Amino acid sequence: MSSLLTREEYNRLAKSLPLPTNAIIDGKARAAQSGETFETSNPATGQVIARIASCGKADVDLAVEKARLAFECGIWSRAHPTERKRVMRRLVKLLERNVHELAVLEALESGKPIFDAQTIDIPEALHCLEWHAEATDKLYGQTSPSGEDVVSMIIRQPLGVVACVLPWNFPILMLAWKIGPALATGNSVIIKPAEQTNMSTLRVAELALEAGIPAGVLQVVPGPGELTGRELGMHADIDMVAFTGSTDVGRKFLEYSARSNLKRIVLECGGKNPCIVLEDAEHIDVVAQHVTQAAFWNMGENCSSTSRVIVHEKIKPKLVETILHKLREWPLGDPLDPANRLGAIVSKEQFDRIMGYIKKGRAEGAKVVVGGSAHKHGKGYFIEPTIFDDVRPEMTIAREEIFGPVLSIISVAGADEAVRIANDTDYGLAASIFTANIGKAHRIARDIRAGTVTINCYGEGDITTPFGGFKLSGFGGRDKSLHAHDQYTELKTIWTDISDPKVSRSVD
Repeated sequence: MSSLLTREEYNRLAKSLPLPTNAIIDGKARAAQSGETFETSNPATGQVIARIASCGKADVDLAVEKARLAFECGIWSRAHPTERKRVMRRLVKLLERNVHELAVLEALESGKPIFDAQTIDIPEALHCLEWHAEATDKLYGQTSPSGEDVVSMIIRQPLGVVACVLPWNFPILMLAWKIGPALATGNSVIIKPAEQTNMSTLRVAELALEAGIPAGVLQVVPGPGELTGRELGMHADIDMVAFTGSTDVGRKFLEYSARSNLKRIVLECGGKNPCIVLEDAEHIDVVAQHVTQAAFWNMGENCSSTSRVIVHEKIKPKLVETILHKLREWPLGDPLDPANRLGAIVSKEQFDRIMGYIKKGRAEGAKVVVGGSAHKHGKGYFIEPTIFDDVRPEMTIAREEIFGPVLSIISVAGADEAVRIANDTDYGLAASIFTANIGKAHRIARDIRAGTVTINCYGEGDITTPFGGFKLSGFGGRDKSLHAHDQYTELKTIWTDISDPKVSRSVD
């Protein structure tokens, strides 16, 4: 991966970049048929960057028609797996050559630090795409134990036309999580980026065409969720929607499926993720480092962010003190400055939502230990990393997903109470446990209702491990790992009778 540039170099690049603004349909960059556009803004400055094509029903219909034609003709769906692998790996190489450009596009629209975009998001996205590409010619079918008179094959076939609806917090990484397995298994894919973050996705689609992915196989239709997203969800010729975002919007896609063609729906939704720190936790300095990373990485705009630390009362003061010390290593400011670890909140709407939760936390009696205010940095949307102590489990900030740099500290007297509070949520995406007793850690991990539980660390596993949630955090499948291939394929049984008709068999 390319090394980081300087702040001045990133700013020069931001001013000189050609900005992708049109939809990618049938291998071409196109304006919306209606001619309508919408603004995309830089949340670090409040300034409009560009106007993006706003796709409506006609554009979605055209994209679906071209996706279906590409699928049925077999140019990708029936291509040899090694050919799909070759093209996907070529895409990875092109993305590697354009890493600075992609990182700047990502930072400009999302407000995330360029440091994260270039050293975390994009490398992980490229690794994801390459990993799924390599898997294309290594996935085997099965035969069933159905007796000597039968050959029974169980094979997987691509679903057909898949729509992927992306969130704004990790645009390029979530794109990779979706298109990696979807393309590897032979589907035609239509992407709808989040309304706030379109340009890095559009640029990836341009490079995909250059890499040799056929027209109609990977298309991008930007637009508002209530229009473009709804048209994808309701379309009778789309076989699946894979969505990452809020639980409320995820519910809508289930409704769209029920009202249309019962298309497959896979949802990765919100979280209210606990971190349990028991009395015997070792190396408080390391614990605090993980907690700080988990709570404030990407400004807390992360579905697996640790938003609740459930800590034994005897070690709480020391842990809070150490977290505050660690926060000094997280400077906040211009996202295009690689020295900064905290950037801007993605939009005015999200900024107001987070500040509303901070106000409610104060009103309900929680104590602000640090932060709690907007950070003055030009006309951008910046919020200081905020820690609340004396939080009770019934408080709003302890129950609702804030999706911002806000951490709640909850005291407990023991492990049983910690597990009870950890599970006292409608969500179940991720959790972490810190204890020196590894047996206890595994018992607690089994008791916590979450899709990923980490022990003595914070994380989401790696590309080989499935990612998704329990309860309101997920539905229908998983991102990452070979398990992700399951949701983009259909199982088919091919049953052949090979018995000798000359031989009669009797059954006692």
